[in-house]
Parts: sequence; C-alpha cells; structure tokens
Amino acid sequence: MAAAAAAGPVFWRRLLGLLPGRPGLAALLGRLSDRLGRSRDRRRRSPWLLLAPLLSPAVPQATSPPCCLCPEGVHRFQWIRSLVPEFGVCSSHVRVLSSPAEFFQLMKGQIKVAKRRVVMASLYLGTGPLEQELVDCLESTLEESLQAKFPSDLKVSILLDFTRGSRGKKNSRTMLLPLLQRFPEQVRVSLFHTPDLRGLLRLLVPERFNETIGLQHIKVYLFDNSVILSGANLSDSYFTNRQDRYVFLQDCAEIADFFTELVDAVGDVSLQLQGDNTVQVVDGMVHPYKGDRAAYCKAANKRVMDVIHSARTRQQMLHAQTFHGDSLLTQEEAAAAGDRRPAPDTWIYPLIQMKPFEIQIDEIVTETLLTEAERGARVYLTTGYFNLTQAYMDLVLGTRAEYQILLASPEVNGFFGAKGVAGAIPAAYVHIERQFYSEVCSLGQQERVQLQEYWRRGWTFHAKGMWWLASGLLQHGGGFWWWGAAHSWRSGRDWASCTVLAPAEHPPCPWYSILSPMVLMVLPQAQWGGLESWGGEG
Repeated sequence: MAAAAAAGPVFWRRLLGLLPGRPGLAALLGRLSDRLGRSRDRRRRSPWLLLAPLLSPAVPQATSPPCCLCPEGVHRFQWIRSLVPEFGVCSSHVRVLSSPAEFFQLMKGQIKVAKRRVVMASLYLGTGPLEQELVDCLESTLEESLQAKFPSDLKVSILLDFTRGSRGKKNSRTMLLPLLQRFPEQVRVSLFHTPDLRGLLRLLVPERFNETIGLQHIKVYLFDNSVILSGANLSDSYFTNRQDRYVFLQDCAEIADFFTELVDAVGDVSLQLQGDNTVQVVDGMVHPYKGDRAAYCKAANKRVMDVIHSARTRQQMLHAQTFHGDSLLTQEEAAAAGDRRPAPDTWIYPLIQMKPFEIQIDEIVTETLLTEAERGARVYLTTGYFNLTQAYMDLVLGTRAEYQILLASPEVNGFFGAKGVAGAIPAAYVHIERQFYSEVCSLGQQERVQLQEYWRRGWTFHAKGMWWLASGLLQHGGGFWWWGAAHSWRSGRDWASCTVLAPAEHPPCPWYSILSPMVLMVLPQAQWGGLESWGGEG
C-alpha cells in the first residue's frame, strides 16, 4: 500500500489517460492522488518512493521497426516519435545564443531579411522604446515588401495572450494597431483567451490577477525557414538584462513549417485583433469565454492535434525517403557534392502541453523520463520560479538519480521589488524552496539532491529547463539536455547530449492552465561543447 501511494502521482496520471470523456471521474482520481501524496508520513516515505519506477509503465516503444540505414537506436529517446513528429537537422544549423542583446539583434536582423513569413508567439509585447524599435522593423520590412520590384507575399502572424496583452491603456494591442491598420492583408494578430476565465469570474477578477487563471505561453520567433526557440518575451528586460535561453535553428524548413502551423492553429481558436482595437472570433469557431466551454476545448483540441498528426505523418514519409532511399549521403559526402542538405545528426521532438485542451504530451514524456532516471544518472534542473507539482516532487525524491537544481535568488526574481501583492512573490518561492529542502534533508538526501541559487548584479533570471545525463549512456558518450541555463554547470567531458527546449515554467499561474510547447533535442558530441560554454555567470 505504501509503495502504491509513493507511485501514486505517476500511476494515477497514467490511469486518467485511459478515461477519455470521463472528466468527473478523472478529477476525482486526481484529487485522491493528491491527498495520498500529501497525507502519507513523510519520514517513512523515502524507502517506498524508490519503488516508484518499478510500478510505473515502461518507456513507450517506437512503433516503427528498426532498419539498417537510419540511426535506429542511436539514442534512447526515439520512442517519443510515436507521440510527436521527429525532425532531423544538421548540428551545424543549431546555434546557441548567449545574451539578451544577441537575441534582440538577431531578431531584428532576421525580420529585415524575411521574404515570406514572420511568425512571433509570446506572452506579450512590451511598450518601451526597444519594443517600438521591433515594431518599426516589422513595419519597414512590410513596406519594402510592397515597394519591391517583385513584391513578395510576406505575411506577419503574431500570437499573444489576451489578458496580458490587454493590460493598461498602452499595451501590446495598441503597439500593434498601426501595423494592422496599414497592412490589413499581411498582418494577423491573435489574442488567446483562456476558456477558464468566463462568466462572473471574468467580471470580478481584476487585471494582473486574471492572468493567474490561464495564459498563452508559447515563445517562438520564426523568420522564413529559421526559428528562434526561447523562453523570452518581447519586452525590454528580455533584450537587455534578463537571463534566459535561446536556440537558433537556421534553415530548418520542416521545423519552421510545423511551428507556423502550430501558431496558426492556436491563432484560429483565439480572438482576432481588428484595426479599431476590437476583437472577433474566427468564422465558425466557438467563442472562448462566451460559448460552450466543452465545445470550444474539443474544437481546439482537434485543431492542434491535426497539426501534430499531419506533421508526424510528413516526417515519417521524409524519414523513409531519407534513410530508405538511394540518395543517402554522409555529411562529408553531401558537402563535397555541394548538397545543402547533409544527413541529419541532430533530432528534435516538439512536446506540446495544452491541458485546457486535454493535450498533455510534455507531461507524459517528462514523467516517463524522470521515472526512468536510474542510479548514476544526473539531472540538472533550473527554473526562475521553483514550484514543483506533487508528481514531479515525488519523482525527484523517489528516484536514485542525482539532482542539481538551480534557482533564482530572491534578488533576481522578476517580481523582486514589485508593488502590492506581487512584491511578496519572491519570498513565497523562498518559502517553497525551504520546505522542499527541509524534506530533502529529513530524508537524508542532501548529497543526492542539491540546490543552488543564481545571482548576478543588476540582472533577473528567467531560464528554466532540465538536463539529464543517463548512466547507461555516459559509458558510451550519450545523454540528453533539457532546455535551460546550461551556463550554470560546466564540464570538460565529451558526452553527447539530448536537449529539451522549453518555455514552460512554474510561475504563479497554475502550470496546468498554460499553453506551451517544449522541444527535446538530441545533439551529437561536437555540438554539446557549445551548450556547456553558454555565457553568463552563476
């Protein structure tokens, strides 16, 4: 019984997946799971928690059979392609940016040379001079596209959160109105409104606080066939002194197509900003807060899952052509032949988490990976807002892997010094951290689970992610890295790495109410060196 309770969060979550169309029962099981997790005697929990991996399902197996040509079995994460599309790229097209200023300058440079599409998804767009500079850059590029000798079909699509983007008299919406008014056929601004903020709740909850109900948290910046994946918002601090993480995927058409389709899908179920600062729903779409919630979420689920399924089918066909055709070249052979598409050596998996729409791919993958973290594995976790769910806390405390967790010190928390209730948020996170570490110490696991704080004078900290080096792969030069602040941990070893890039975090807004994509990236040894030297100071 104690062992079952220890594995409860993972076990129940798997069980919930077997109950489609039964939200009432699923909610009841979820509450029972939480009560089991919280009520058990913490002092007696440690030995039973170690049984959690044995009670949880095995890692899902890839559905396609192995072949002799493709790099089948090159890493242990290929089972994920049974859930999401798998993208193969050349590691020379993957570039890690080191600073907010580099991120800002790269975005402006990419906007200026864009000919076909600019897609920008963020929580919000700020209202300062740097943000205006970015808008001016978009306006200039759009103007040039119309006046060119051969006018391009440049389209600009921007996805923001409705509540955050509407805060105050001068806000994200007013910043973008000139673009909509001047280029109505080329610019689309979509404002996602959570279906959970509705009725009396929507009328009573004031600005800022209404953002805790649910958010659009996708962070993707896309220019033609190049993509910047980041956790940074389009705001001045993220361009100057707010440490985040950014990976630039250059000339990766399939990945750019996928994220364009994903942003379009979320845009279709969002409110459309008009030139007079009003909003409208897309024709035929259920209104997110005036219409039936269940009908809206069902339509949104279908729209997003259609994107995932179609991309997965396309990538399976491309995989067959690439590795089962007659034209397979090594990277050196492709370069010698002048082929701009050498054989891929880096594998990317987008993990989508949109729980309001019952899409929990990232949750499934994350819990599976953490459950499989065996003795000798090393897990590096970083977040600016430490607030683990009970399921993740149980997995951290219940497995034998070593954990190093990097947290924001109160002074570099983005809410430090804020007015009103928000100013107390850093202290609240410190309290959560102390509670967690007290439990670590009570279980005698302080050597296995270590906490560190990030501090840098005049900066704030917004990086989050996870890096897992599996014990079995360490012997053969392998591992995987989860999108986070790699500059905080450095090593001279030559392990290959698998990277997950994730804008998700554990902010004051409930984790389960956020729309967010994560990206798991498997990298070769040579590229890992660029990740370990990622700049900054910790």
